[in-house]
Amino acid sequence: MRKTKAIKSSGLALQTIRATNNEKAKFKLAFSMKILLASFLLAIATLTASAQKSVVLDALSKHGIDAAILNADNIKRPDDYAFELKRTTIAAGKEGVTIAKFDPSNPAEERWTVVSIDGKSPSRSEINTFRKNQDKESTSTQPDETSYKIEKETPEQLIISYKIDPSSVSKDNAFLKDCRNYLTINLKSKKLEQAQSINEKPVKIKILKAEKLNLVIKYSWNDQAKQYFPVNESLNIDAKFLGQAANVQTISEYSNYAKK
Repeated sequence: MRKTKAIKSSGLALQTIRATNNEKAKFKLAFSMKILLASFLLAIATLTASAQKSVVLDALSKHGIDAAILNADNIKRPDDYAFELKRTTIAAGKEGVTIAKFDPSNPAEERWTVVSIDGKSPSRSEINTFRKNQDKESTSTQPDETSYKIEKETPEQLIISYKIDPSSVSKDNAFLKDCRNYLTINLKSKKLEQAQSINEKPVKIKILKAEKLNLVIKYSWNDQAKQYFPVNESLNIDAKFLGQAANVQTISEYSNYAKK
């Protein structure tokens, strides 16, 4: 009887240890995903479409669309406009929501104000981490001019694709060379609707091996600024981390743009 109780007790202890280890693994996964996500969001900000192929220009000209639609400066997040950001991240079964504001008229170190994190006032450490991730500069990349394609052309839509020139990609952003980028243009409004990046083969983002990577950025045209403003970024990554399948989703919503 004592032996049976001891065995049961040992079994319960083992289950408790396993449960604790699983929780630790989930915590490490969630923490690592946040770091990887920050790195990825910085990397995607370097995607540009400044190089132009004659086939693309011919298609744009045929539809009466200004070639400036390919200018990277016209689709980047504006530096001279204030706006609000709501970023929702889902990783390891946990959801986090960050509310922040950007105001370029503030001193450089205070342009980002973190309003809340998961409904609570952020700590000084959380504010500093957020600002650091947002303010990091990333190396500019260039498209591979030989990679341009007209993927789809209908009375309603023109979809142009291209790849990044590998020689312009930094070590940290090496995965970008294995992604193909798509620009969707509405032929009725003559405006860019969205940009999308999809990996063509498994990519490594720091310590994460992503089997699937899909980023969609939706834009709206701002008449005052004469450029496109991002209004929604949706990132979905299926990967493996420490031998476990992991999915990371993040949705960034930008609103209330105001000239400063």
